[in-house]
Amino acid sequence: MSRHIPFKRLHNFRDLGGYTTADGRTVRWGRLFRSDSLGKLTGEEWERFLALGVGTVIDLRYPWEIDAKGRVPEHPTFTYHNLSIEHRPYDQAGLGPDVETGPFLAEKYLEVAHDGVEELRQVVEVIATFATSTDESLVFHCASGKDRTGLVAALVLALLGVPESEIIEDFALTELATERLLADWRDDHPGQEPSWPGYGRAPADVMRLFLSALTHQHGSMAEYARDLLKIDECLIAALRRNLLEPAEEPELAFRRADHRDLPELVRLRDGAARWQIARGINQWKPGQLGEDHFRARLADGEIWIATLGPTGPTAGAWELWWDDPAAWGPQPPSAGYVHRLMTDRRTAPPGTGRLMLAEAERRIAETGRTVCRLDCLATNPRLRQYYETAGYTVVGEQSSKDGGLGDTYAVTLLEKAVPEPLTPQSTEPAR
Repeated sequence: MSRHIPFKRLHNFRDLGGYTTADGRTVRWGRLFRSDSLGKLTGEEWERFLALGVGTVIDLRYPWEIDAKGRVPEHPTFTYHNLSIEHRPYDQAGLGPDVETGPFLAEKYLEVAHDGVEELRQVVEVIATFATSTDESLVFHCASGKDRTGLVAALVLALLGVPESEIIEDFALTELATERLLADWRDDHPGQEPSWPGYGRAPADVMRLFLSALTHQHGSMAEYARDLLKIDECLIAALRRNLLEPAEEPELAFRRADHRDLPELVRLRDGAARWQIARGINQWKPGQLGEDHFRARLADGEIWIATLGPTGPTAGAWELWWDDPAAWGPQPPSAGYVHRLMTDRRTAPPGTGRLMLAEAERRIAETGRTVCRLDCLATNPRLRQYYETAGYTVVGEQSSKDGGLGDTYAVTLLEKAVPEPLTPQSTEPAR
């Protein structure tokens, strides 16, 4: 199936559907489009555009570009966002003939990726949340649908899990539109030719070099998005729900841990600690908690394990306590306390952490208690934001919590009211 959707005035309008992710899912056709400037739409072409069911348009150009060239006409069937991700304008057509296309554009993309973090995050948020209950589509575009549009397409496809080779292939499809883009430029500049031979070109080397440089600096496109754009697993999960065909993977199952699970719990915790250290988070250390720790938690509380289906691999685990005086002081028996929420990043699907929290809240409600409480290191604002996004409210701070590891540290205290269970349950937690 051809990705290019033919228009007379739009030269680079493409469907991003059909790509296959690393976990075997497929990007939905007719859901996400990329394009050159929609300000060129008129007459019958405008009606054809509306027939695509577009509900959201993201214009990546500078406001002054829009003033000069026009924007997509207003229409009640869609919302319009102008999110200019590029902060340092330059004239591609005026570059000298000695400028090498691949390295130059790759460096420009890297510049945009670091200058436009605020706008790029907003772009991902809009794409992740548009029309979640309908079949409306979204189109994002810049002037030629090549550079800024190409960067956003690469970011979104990477977060969906599309392999790098296909991201590069998608970028290079702009080469099919190069001659028409050049013709537009000549129409705007009668009797002239671009001085840069790379104008309108999209060789694969551009995206390959850009992704390589971003990987060198941040580990991967996904890690760049997490570290700089502050895109967490919940937003990625929303992106996947909105743009991928329904998953065939098994749903998470939950079971209460016992002594046979002690080695697996230690492995999970050490893996999470190594992940934190690799990202500069000074919180957990490998080898810090062994089987004795989890054996004690089994004796005085509960530990729950999430698996992929009833018999599948471990996706994560958490501890559920029924009191926590070290952080919260003496309290009436009205809350449950979640500790050591941890996922196996090799197997856990996006959103696993949030689903485990919801299961912990359900278990607390089963006992007749009404509040779920947890704490996070006061110097870890990203984790605090994660819990706040999940509906938790900051209610205080413990400046010198003793975690039993030989030192004290400050923690932020958060809590959330849990819904009442659907059927009456025991008012006492199982021991």
